[in-house]
Parts: sequence; C-alpha cells; structure tokens
Amino acid sequence: MKNFGLVGAAGYIAPRHMKAISDTGHNLVVAMDKNDSVGIIDSYFPDAHFFTEFERFDRHIDSLRRTNSPDKLDFISICSPNYLHDSHMQFALRANADVICEKPLVLHPSDIDGLQALEKDTGRKVNSILQLRLHPSIIAFKEKVENSPADKKFDVELTYITSRGNWYLESWKGDNNKSGGIATNIGVHFYDMLHFIFGDLKENRVHYTSATKTAGYLEYEKARVRWFLSVDLNDVPKEVLATGQRTFRAITADGEHIEFSGGFTDLHTTSYQNILDGKGFGLDENRTAIETVAHIRNATPEGLVGDYHPFLKK
Repeated sequence: MKNFGLVGAAGYIAPRHMKAISDTGHNLVVAMDKNDSVGIIDSYFPDAHFFTEFERFDRHIDSLRRTNSPDKLDFISICSPNYLHDSHMQFALRANADVICEKPLVLHPSDIDGLQALEKDTGRKVNSILQLRLHPSIIAFKEKVENSPADKKFDVELTYITSRGNWYLESWKGDNNKSGGIATNIGVHFYDMLHFIFGDLKENRVHYTSATKTAGYLEYEKARVRWFLSVDLNDVPKEVLATGQRTFRAITADGEHIEFSGGFTDLHTTSYQNILDGKGFGLDENRTAIETVAHIRNATPEGLVGDYHPFLKK
C-alpha cells in the first residue's frame, strides 16, 4: 500500500483524486487546503490528517520522513490553483515523494526545465493527469489517424463551452496570472489530446480572446483545427439550451463526430493505476500542450481572418 499526501483538498477536482487513491487500494495519510470545507475526506479517508496552514503540513511530512515512519509519503497529489502547481511540485520532490499533478502541469514552458533538473537531483518523478490519452474513443481515433495515408490531413473542429456563473471571474480562475486564462484553464487537456492524436504542432494562430472565451487555429502534422472555448452561457447553442443543458462539447474530424463524453470522469482512477504501474505521463509529454497555451495566452488576436471557427460569426 502506497501512502499519499494531497494539496488542494477543498477544490473541485480533489474528490476524483481521493476516489482514485481509494479505488487503487492505497491510503491518504495527510491533506492540506487553506479552506476547511473538506468533509468529503470522510467518505474515503476519515483518519487522514488535515492542515489549513502549509507550514504545519510541511512539518508533518518532514517528521514522517525523518523518523522513517510507516506513514511516510510515497506520492503527493497536487490539486491546488494552477499558478501554485510548480512550487507545490518542487516541494513534493524535495520531500522525497513522487508527484501526481492536475492539469495544467505548469503555466510556463520554462518551469518544465526546472522540474526536470529537480527530478534528476532528487531521483523522484513528476506524473500528470492527461486522462484523454486514456479514453477508448480517443485511442481508437488515434489508431485511425496513424493508419491513414501519409499525406492525409484531417479537418477538425473543436468546440467546448462549459458555462460558469458570475463567481468564475471573481475567483482565481478569472485572473490570467493565476489560471493562465481560458485556454489554459479549461482547454489544456484538449490541446494535449490534439497533439497526441495528430502529431507535432506546426502553426498556432489566435483569432479572438476575452475574459470568457477564446478561439483560434492550430495546424498539426495530420490535422487543421479550428477551435473555440468558452465559459459564457450565451455561447451554448439554443437547441442545446432548450434541453436544459448548460454545456456543449463537440469534436468533429472531416465531419465525423468523435464521442468521448461517456466515462470521462472515471479516468482519474485509470490514470492513477497507470502511474502506480510505472506508465504515467511525465514532464516531456506535457511540453507541447504547455507551449501551445503559453503562445495563445500571449498572442495578439488576428480577428475574423483566415480559417476561423464558425461560432465567431456570432
């Protein structure tokens, strides 16, 4: 049985990590969050220690390590706000634990270089949650692309609208310096999926960006991609809103719909099992997606020119 620590226990995504630790037969020893709304822990690990101050969390982990306690940590899972991922991963590596970190792994490509150096110094490893790489529909489509003619390029349209209330822009997620902006916060795993399926990125253009939505064009070895991401309810198609749905997710390739909604939320457990089996996705696997979103964040939008997403006509 492996021992886990968890940073960011009160966040939206933390329960999936608790469930994954439990489902794979391991133990959450200690958790930390500055917020104390963490009663969900009782559903999985009621005996876990909990701290609201990072300094006390640090001291507890260090004590477990120095005394060679049976509870000393093998892994630390990171579910904190995006801008803290890098420092929390550095802490975990220096605490002699392997890392499991939520997306986006980091905000800046240069952070990956620093973490690789620290991996080498500590002998520990960073693992990331790139769950779409494990989705059966995505794997099947990747095989289709790999078996297509060498000169074949797919025309892809990615649309992802996950509406959020007024709280979103008032939280850390609405601060680009903390979240990385819309493309980073809600889109980074989609850009990783596109790279995973279609190969190296060749071109990256941004047509539009605002606090609540962004859109652009990506060209990969095997695909031309028009993409649109939004947290604005007004962008959800009217026919979808009429059904009571507040989200809209669609990926098409040459007009063919790629369905991956089913099973999407269960892939954290699969991710954990792969990591425990030594088959996790590390720093190098994240580099292309992090470079993609960093460019999008800093690019000057071109406006409605070239091959832009049709939702921008609104």
